[in-house]
Amino acid sequence: MEKEKDLGIHQTGHNSGVIHAGIYYLPGSLKAKLCVEGGKLIMDHCDKKNIPYKKVGKLIVATDEEEVEYLKVLYERGLANGVKNMEFIESQEGIHKFEPECRGLKAIWSPNTAIIDFKNLAKSHANDFHDNGGEIRLRTEVTAIEESGRTDYPVRVVDRMKHVLVAKYVLSCAGLHSDKISMLTGCPRNPRIVPFRGEYLLLKPAKTKMVKCNIYPVPNPKMPFLGVHFTPRMDGNVWLGPNAVLAYKREGYSYLDINLLELLDSLTYSGFITLCLKNLKYGMGEMTRSIIWPLQVKKLQKYIPNIKIEDCSRGPAGVRAQALAPDGSLLEDFYFDKSRTGTLKDKVLHCRNCPSPGATSSMAIAKMLVEKMTKEFGLGELKKIC
Repeated sequence: MEKEKDLGIHQTGHNSGVIHAGIYYLPGSLKAKLCVEGGKLIMDHCDKKNIPYKKVGKLIVATDEEEVEYLKVLYERGLANGVKNMEFIESQEGIHKFEPECRGLKAIWSPNTAIIDFKNLAKSHANDFHDNGGEIRLRTEVTAIEESGRTDYPVRVVDRMKHVLVAKYVLSCAGLHSDKISMLTGCPRNPRIVPFRGEYLLLKPAKTKMVKCNIYPVPNPKMPFLGVHFTPRMDGNVWLGPNAVLAYKREGYSYLDINLLELLDSLTYSGFITLCLKNLKYGMGEMTRSIIWPLQVKKLQKYIPNIKIEDCSRGPAGVRAQALAPDGSLLEDFYFDKSRTGTLKDKVLHCRNCPSPGATSSMAIAKMLVEKMTKEFGLGELKKIC
């Protein structure tokens, strides 16, 4: 059941299109395990189904000595996570072998990082689903998930048009509305999705040759979001960014997209208030660069000094489906939830926090969910369709 007129309208169609290698994530976390596993599953699937992708690689670049120390931590993380064929680059000359325009002291080179159009992947999964007897109902917005009172189909799902579907089991993966959907079955209100919009710039076509691979920063552990990066796209464009600003609605891709109830929900949430107070200077800087986009170019010049304001233009935007705890901390790992009481606790499972690298991890997440539902809900053997 999909509320939009087509697949991949929101999270799938508004991400950076990168198949991540799994370097950034804490060893032992679901993100680390499922990203590494998921990247391989996706590329194997694409090879089998002739879905285009490109292994353009990624440079994670340190531009000062403090970043160099954390870069070493990232390299050890990558090794612990099982990332293959990483290379620690010790010099500017080494960086120039991969990116002649890029400036930095040291870097990590990840040759297995790739790019893809995730909407193509979603459509491939949909075709597999159809071929195996599945039906996808578009324009079907779920408004209730409740007990049906029946023993054969104990779950009752109602859409906005009051159509009813009964089911034995339900799995929800609702992205920006994942907390709201989980609440329909009695799950707690928090952690809450607070929508942060990420706005990109576009490198003008005449300048795209300046960027050959993904160029990523060393994350500042004191900051809530990663920071700007350079992302080649399958269509030949290069995306620059993103920033991170509060969206005025869950699916708010511009300042003109406003839902007053959803905005009020974000602004009055203790988690958002605490996050803002902890990161006031950072947040004001992001807002300023959002409104006056040429200021964003200064951030990019840290890595490619020759990039100029006239080389860039405003680009697309996405909204992060990021869960935020009441204490203002971002949920750093994938999180799944189910009802605590009643019949539905053994019938419904929710994907509640699957931000980046959620797309890369998607096939591994699916595999894990099959195992989880089989074990916790007592399902029999499920048919594998891809």
